[in-house]
Amino acid sequence: MEEEHTIVRFEDVWYHYPRTKAWSLKEITLSIKKGEFIAVIGENGAGKTTFCKCLNGIIPHTERGLLKGRVITSGLDTKTAYTSELALHVGIVLEDPDTQLFTTTVLNEVAFGPENLRQDPKEIRETARWALGVVGLEGFEDRPPTALSGGQKQRVAIASVLSMRPEIIVLDEPTSQLDPLGTEEVFEVVSQLRSRYGMTIIMSSHKMEEIVRFADRILVLHHGEVAAFDTPEQVFRNEELFSEVQVAIPSTVELAGYLQKRNVPVSLFSSVEEGESEIRRCLRGAGERS
Repeated sequence: MEEEHTIVRFEDVWYHYPRTKAWSLKEITLSIKKGEFIAVIGENGAGKTTFCKCLNGIIPHTERGLLKGRVITSGLDTKTAYTSELALHVGIVLEDPDTQLFTTTVLNEVAFGPENLRQDPKEIRETARWALGVVGLEGFEDRPPTALSGGQKQRVAIASVLSMRPEIIVLDEPTSQLDPLGTEEVFEVVSQLRSRYGMTIIMSSHKMEEIVRFADRILVLHHGEVAAFDTPEQVFRNEELFSEVQVAIPSTVELAGYLQKRNVPVSLFSSVEEGESEIRRCLRGAGERS
């Protein structure tokens, strides 16, 4: 039964880039279930981008290097499947949306992928408008992408991937160049793709405050190896791990940990509102016991 729900599988994966002998990924063995939101974190150079590139065949088809082991996405072995076939199942959104936007209008941008598949023109337009509606950009069809804000551009990039109807969306640091508002926009859209449409989301990010709110599980990479792969509560509870990988712990998690060490029975909370609710619950419990 477990195998039926697995949509991504890494089987003892090792990889190094051309003209280098240093392994960027080492001994990666893990599985991801259909519909999960997986956050990939780690310090710079930990292997996050390399991991993402393995998911849709950029590695090994575009960036050759040496890939050992197997990566299976949507039942396809990325070593043997064509990248055009993988693109129907796995969409990728890059760090800088400007590298993915190159047409004159938002609608043309989102329609570009389906047009290359030679789909029916009416179906293409319907799909493109649907994708723009999902990311909250109805009414932006005729605007040039260059006139949009950073968060809007990244949402167009997500819509462009969404128009291909993939099962998996991979986002490599999609909010690194965005302000807090743009970051919140992207995380909300991506979360809805998982909750409303059952898509599997794999996102590398340094935005810990959002990750703890939205991710089902967190993959921590350190020097190309899996340092942890568990729920946010279990991962962020490991203080020794985070002192080693040098990734910031969300302030809400730090506060929850501080309270727990002082025997306040709070659960992990991911927002100020949840924290307030947890503390009030504990105070009510203490009042009832007294």
